[in-house]
Amino acid sequence: MKADCPVCKVEGSLEMKTKTEKIPYFGEVMESTVLCTECGFKHSDVICLEAKEPVKYELKIDKDKMNVRVVKSQSATVTIPELGLKVEPGPQSQGFVSNVEGILERFQKAVQTALSWAEDETTKDNAAKILEGMGEIANGDKTVTLIIEDPFGHSLIEDEDAVASKLTTEEMENLETGFITFEKDE
Repeated sequence: MKADCPVCKVEGSLEMKTKTEKIPYFGEVMESTVLCTECGFKHSDVICLEAKEPVKYELKIDKDKMNVRVVKSQSATVTIPELGLKVEPGPQSQGFVSNVEGILERFQKAVQTALSWAEDETTKDNAAKILEGMGEIANGDKTVTLIIEDPFGHSLIEDEDAVASKLTTEEMENLETGFITFEKDE
């Protein structure tokens, strides 16, 4: 299928390709790639096609849990309440497989970016406290809770100490999904 490029506007230069395959943890997914043959613009996305039970994982993390595998889907919300950290999915949210250390590094980069933009002292102080707390986790001086909530059930914390539970209807209603959804009125 061909279309006009949104960047260079050349007619018929945008090629779109899709394929489906099975990926561990995520199940059946559709991979799509859009590529402009003129200017090189490229956009790729992976969409989970299988619906699973809504799930919530909780794990107490400290320096001994840094290597625990974490699967975060594009629809998951990740929270560390003790540090006041929460990342909700948006339209550009992507899924990934990482570990606890990788999750903390992503949070750390986001906080450092916010700190570099901060102009008021309260925001700077809060960011510094969060970064200090993250350092305490890595040093073994602090234990916090990693929570992943996924209304489509594609996320996972792979550890024997991780507590998995089904999301309640109320919990699901309070979550962002990163998708535009249409519900049929009955």
